[in-house]
Amino acid sequence: MIARIVRIVSKEYTLLDEDGNRHDAILMGKVRRQDAPCAGDIVDASYESGRCVVHKIMPRKNHLYRPPVSNVDQALIVMSVHDPEFSHVLVDRLSILIMKAGIQPVLVVTKCDLGIPEETENWIREYEQGPMQVIRTQIGVKDENLSNVLRGRISVLTGQSGAGKSTLLNTLEPSFHLQTQEISKALGRGKHTTRHNELHGVCGGLVADTPGFSSLDFSHVNAGELDECVIDFLPYIGKCRFNDCVHQNEPDCAIKEAVAQGLIPQVRYQNYLGVLEMIQNRKEKYL
Repeated sequence: MIARIVRIVSKEYTLLDEDGNRHDAILMGKVRRQDAPCAGDIVDASYESGRCVVHKIMPRKNHLYRPPVSNVDQALIVMSVHDPEFSHVLVDRLSILIMKAGIQPVLVVTKCDLGIPEETENWIREYEQGPMQVIRTQIGVKDENLSNVLRGRISVLTGQSGAGKSTLLNTLEPSFHLQTQEISKALGRGKHTTRHNELHGVCGGLVADTPGFSSLDFSHVNAGELDECVIDFLPYIGKCRFNDCVHQNEPDCAIKEAVAQGLIPQVRYQNYLGVLEMIQNRKEKYL
């Protein structure tokens, strides 16, 4: 059967098959010689002598290390309008890392019922008018738009500390808090448990139980590929005069022209330049 790993506790694996059934499984020896399995992996498994055995891990479309999860469809960037304040710089930097990983970013704005400052409202509207999907939520209100986004997909959550990631999931799926509590207690009792990795069912989808992209590390991003990681730039890539244009000081740059025409927000371009300069300065240090 073809199934997905949804839970790993030490060397014990839980699979979810295409019919929604769960199976406790073990790995064949040859599988251990592949990359370490993680939640989200699609596997080929079968029952042998009454035990479910994983024979093969299928090729991954992407793979994150923090949290260790594969085949992720989307990353929800959770930002609040108050306490902490909305940060467009953090949204754009996280979005770059998410795109680099081959994952779709979605912006979720929380605490909208507390009132939105005018400047923050303008920033949010710019995102809403762009290519990234934006969902506004209120504290304690189950949002159908967010439920629909999660349904049928594998998601990780990232964003500000204190923006309400756990509250968001608990509002959508009250059992999520109970599931994570039970796991914490089990791990606390298991002295020899060395590894835990799980996807939880939320609104008909699967959500990693730990935040993703907790570290803003651009060490694996090159200046020449950075533009492909900015979702607002994608329609204009390849239209500059120079093939190696990094949209900084070059003439006849399609990105800069789109910014001048108001097709790309100025703040999005400035945040791109900030990351580009970080990458360029890093390279200079290595010379």
